[in-house]
Amino acid sequence: MYTVLTVTLVQVLVGIFLFVNCLIIFTFLKKEVFREDTRYILFAQTLFVDSAFMVVNDMLLIWYGYQYHIHIIPCIIISSAVTLLYICTPLTLVAMCLERYVAICMPLRHADISTSRTRCFGFFVIWGISSIAPLFTVVAYVSMIPSDALFSYAVCTAEVMLGEEWLAQVRALIFQILFFCMIIIILFTYIKIMIAARAASSDNKKSTNKSLRTVILHAFQLFLCMIQFVIPYMEMAFWNGDVMLFINVRYANFVVFMLVPRCLSPLIYGLRDEKFFIVLRHYACWGFDNLSQTLPIQSKSRAG
Repeated sequence: MYTVLTVTLVQVLVGIFLFVNCLIIFTFLKKEVFREDTRYILFAQTLFVDSAFMVVNDMLLIWYGYQYHIHIIPCIIISSAVTLLYICTPLTLVAMCLERYVAICMPLRHADISTSRTRCFGFFVIWGISSIAPLFTVVAYVSMIPSDALFSYAVCTAEVMLGEEWLAQVRALIFQILFFCMIIIILFTYIKIMIAARAASSDNKKSTNKSLRTVILHAFQLFLCMIQFVIPYMEMAFWNGDVMLFINVRYANFVVFMLVPRCLSPLIYGLRDEKFFIVLRHYACWGFDNLSQTLPIQSKSRAG
């Protein structure tokens, strides 16, 4: 049902996205200074989650385009994984904003708060909250359908478990509550950092203003991620209409609201962070530039 040009274009975009992410993750793993910094660890998790989400979602997009039927149990697992990754990215963005808030507004306590134990607890909270919606959907769906339906085959989509209207509404309510809580946290960190920026000395003002811009970029990225929560309900309006129109809408939503927001993370930290960008450029150039001469000079620079 997809044209060859459409499929090829999507695969090229996804391929470029994955290549950039893999290069940045490789850069993160090669330097111990990055592996011990909370903001870089959260950044790496964002890249990992986005890459996994993009691969699985791209696979679902192709399956739907060619109407490929799979067993319902693997479909449930895949759809649940997509929802889990779907929620994990904005929650990680919120955690990154909180980390910037602690670094700017509580610099003397930053080292005590940003410890390995705190990071492990933070990851537990992120993945735990991300699991609420998919776990509820799976339990509710399995408890409602006949047992023989678990052995059937279907075209796997994210809406395969949303046949009941009340289930879709409860799932949407969970997303709305998460969205409201994340917006409150983002606004809180933005206001606090903005106050700190106005009160900062001239020496710290540049770093504080950069952190403020980072929070703004994360807020914009979060807004695009939140739009993804309502995409399935936007697409349902075209469900009973022209099939090709529905497919074109789904393709456009995939590119604009799923691929584009996930391209912002490499830009926010991979290119704007001077220290990280120097190391990234070193590996992107296959080590032909002299890293030892440039890194010490820039190592004290802080990303926003």
